[in-house]
Amino acid sequence: MDLRLTEEHGMIRKMVREFAEKEVAPLAAEIDEKGEVPFENIRKMGELGLMGLTVSEEYGGAGMDTVSYCIAIEELSKACASTAIVMGVQNSLVCHGIEKFGTEDQKQRFLVPLAEGRFIGAFALTEPEAGSDAAAQKTTVVRDGDEYMVNGTKNFITNGGFADVILLFGMTDKSQGHRGISALLVEKGTPGFSVGKEEDKLGIRGSSTCEAVFEDCRVPVANRLGAEGHGFKIAMSNLDAGRISVAAQALGIAEAAYQAALEYAKTRQQFGQPIAEFQGIQWMLADMATRIEASRLLIYHAALAKDRAEKTGERYSKEAAMAKLYASETASWVTDLAIQIHGGYGYVKEYPVERYYRDARITRIYEGTSEVQRMVIADQILR
Repeated sequence: MDLRLTEEHGMIRKMVREFAEKEVAPLAAEIDEKGEVPFENIRKMGELGLMGLTVSEEYGGAGMDTVSYCIAIEELSKACASTAIVMGVQNSLVCHGIEKFGTEDQKQRFLVPLAEGRFIGAFALTEPEAGSDAAAQKTTVVRDGDEYMVNGTKNFITNGGFADVILLFGMTDKSQGHRGISALLVEKGTPGFSVGKEEDKLGIRGSSTCEAVFEDCRVPVANRLGAEGHGFKIAMSNLDAGRISVAAQALGIAEAAYQAALEYAKTRQQFGQPIAEFQGIQWMLADMATRIEASRLLIYHAALAKDRAEKTGERYSKEAAMAKLYASETASWVTDLAIQIHGGYGYVKEYPVERYYRDARITRIYEGTSEVQRMVIADQILR
């Protein structure tokens, strides 16, 4: 398999890196401190085509492959993981599902404005008592003529505080377990839908993470994505794509922490020499660089598997889970070592490595915990 980047991939990296360094990085510390969403940069990402990077050109997207998408997420995450996750949810958890499972009407009404960055999307699966176990959710979706009546509460919804459309999952038939889950596209302003508590988070503080509350919320049947009972399949398909995105986010965070540690080690003097001259520090840096490169190869492998699967119908769950598991755990490990190399300075907010450390932690949880990834991988290799 040839994993060398094409000229187009290089152009994407250059474009996103320049945007990230000029527009995103200067705001990263401030939005983290204040917990504010960088709406102006989200708008600019839409203008650059990043909010629909993988969507087909016929629906307003850039039509790029998944490697290009991973490169873009990686470069944004190096500058600000909060900004990157907005793009990640938009592409992987919302646009991907609508393009794959939506009707032509739904694609025109929702996918086109999402891909063009005029709409922001959110993905609502998790509930207070249903995280990894999606079939345990309590949100009900009851048919009433040409509408569904929705009741329930979703939590930890990224982009939820300002989304124009939410891809919602609920139970149309509780007796069927995960086969009784259906998916609906709920528009902002729909009566009965409201935004609940905004979470005050450890990391990715510049993203909106909130509750989505549905009280006798009426949604047209025309807004159902796929057939009744197909919601779990749609959710898992989106999460496979989302796991590759989170892996790329983790890679970007790890790279930023590694680069910061490398530069610090070259300049920090102890015992009359830069600490980079000490073998203990050199081995830390060598291990960090190796695990980062291994993560990148797993991510690109998963990205290629996803693009192949879109044509053949194959599954890429194992590749996505492996990439997400390894890259997210690498990000936590690398950011921890970056703080260690910085010593006491790594623990204060004057240096960015403490933010990288906090941002990295969520990558082992959302889009499926590390434990869930191991379950997915084990299920695939034991078949």
